[in-house]
Amino acid sequence: MKKILLLLLAVLVILVIFLIIRTLTYPFKKNEASVEKAWNPVRNDIAVQHLSGGIRIPTVSTGELGDFDYAPFEKFKNYLKESYPLVYQNTENYEINTYALVFKIKGKNSSLAPILFLSHIDVVPPGDADVVNKNENVSQLNDKPAPRVSKVAKDWEYGPFSGAIANGKIYGRGTLDMKGMLFSLMESANNIIENKIIPERDIYLAFGFDEEVGGKKGATQIAAHFNKLGLKFDAVYDEGGLILEKGNVAGINNDVAVVGCAEKGFLSAKIKVKGLGGHSSMPPTESAIGKAAIIMQRLEKNQMKPMITPSMQEFFNNIGGGMPFVNRMAIANTWLLKPVLLSQLTKNNTTNALVRTTTALTMMKGSDGTNVLSPEVEFVVNFRLLPGNTVKDVKQHIAKATDGFDVEVEEIDNTREASAVSSTNTRAYKMIQEGVKQIYPEAVVTPYLTVGGTDAYKYQRVSDHIYRFMPIKINGFEQQSIHSTNEYISIENYLRMIHYFEFIMKNYDK
Repeated sequence: MKKILLLLLAVLVILVIFLIIRTLTYPFKKNEASVEKAWNPVRNDIAVQHLSGGIRIPTVSTGELGDFDYAPFEKFKNYLKESYPLVYQNTENYEINTYALVFKIKGKNSSLAPILFLSHIDVVPPGDADVVNKNENVSQLNDKPAPRVSKVAKDWEYGPFSGAIANGKIYGRGTLDMKGMLFSLMESANNIIENKIIPERDIYLAFGFDEEVGGKKGATQIAAHFNKLGLKFDAVYDEGGLILEKGNVAGINNDVAVVGCAEKGFLSAKIKVKGLGGHSSMPPTESAIGKAAIIMQRLEKNQMKPMITPSMQEFFNNIGGGMPFVNRMAIANTWLLKPVLLSQLTKNNTTNALVRTTTALTMMKGSDGTNVLSPEVEFVVNFRLLPGNTVKDVKQHIAKATDGFDVEVEEIDNTREASAVSSTNTRAYKMIQEGVKQIYPEAVVTPYLTVGGTDAYKYQRVSDHIYRFMPIKINGFEQQSIHSTNEYISIENYLRMIHYFEFIMKNYDK
């Protein structure tokens, strides 16, 4: 017995030594800061005012199938023409479905595959939060930049469609999602045209108008148009990742630029559960709502298995070198410690979404009376599919959860598979790295998984290299303002974004 214990102890010691050596020798990527200094923003009041004016136009998309008030979208089109006459005069530009806009800057070499930059014109509704400063004409360009918000805002500092310029910020719905990027692209295009710079390859800009409600009339039709033309883009750049401020990623003492090289799929299922109805004075032993509750508990407690996708493994390889030793050991030895690593990742809402197909119970409907038993109860469950899981897998998962009950399952909204995963070994991805180093030399650039939906998904038919990234550095509270209250973009972020896109347009083939 003693010999067996000694043998087990020796094996354990050898295993620990092996894990330590493997951790110390694991090829974590070393972050190499640019030898150049960061580009410093140069004051550009005209660019700031252009964005401010665009925010004042309430291009809100609501409802199903893109049926909403299009008058602001017409106004927005005219506003762009007035603001960027050089772009309109020196590009091939046209409309698709009346409100989607396409611009083509002709390059020197038509044999080279073009590159495409995306954004969208529409914004979500502003909500009903109060407005602190109701002055709608604030343009304080000389304000000293105020500190960024340090808590989730309950009110708007300025009106959601005021486009107020104050405190070194531009306020309003769409400043972050997505008019800030749209105007950055227009400014960048204007600058290269004004400076008579002719790129090697064609550059396209494409702006949808219904991204927030599915993109069927905008991006879907633009992509179909490009496909009909036979275009194949060397790169497609859209929204998705951001630059996470130092400290946002535990254990990492750098800013981290997360580039979405893939995005999750989507399936919403309405599950109708049937049972006995009637008066609550004589209830059955098992009601429809009770049965529904059992199914919902099954879905929440027995979720789809987590896994580390190749993109997330690359993410850990890129950032892991700056993490505490225990974290590095788990990443370097996933062959043994993967269950431990996944256990830790699934405890946090944010990281859980990166390693599994998530399950979210979102809606429920039953009886309309306090004393009435409904013969049918329905609820909606939303799944966001991890690359590696399929729609078929999710349907089988639902079937297992509803086994033994009389149910009807109906898919609602826009079911789609998870996107393809774009390689990081491309010129397109390298340009993101170089562009980020221009504005934040110390930042770690890494691929990751975009958990929300974007228009980029629709362009898979015209490109294998699709990247979701907006080069703005914001904290978690600013990020919370997207689709919520007190959305703003700092003037510094906006100007750095213009420089970033202009850098890519000018240097893609250098």
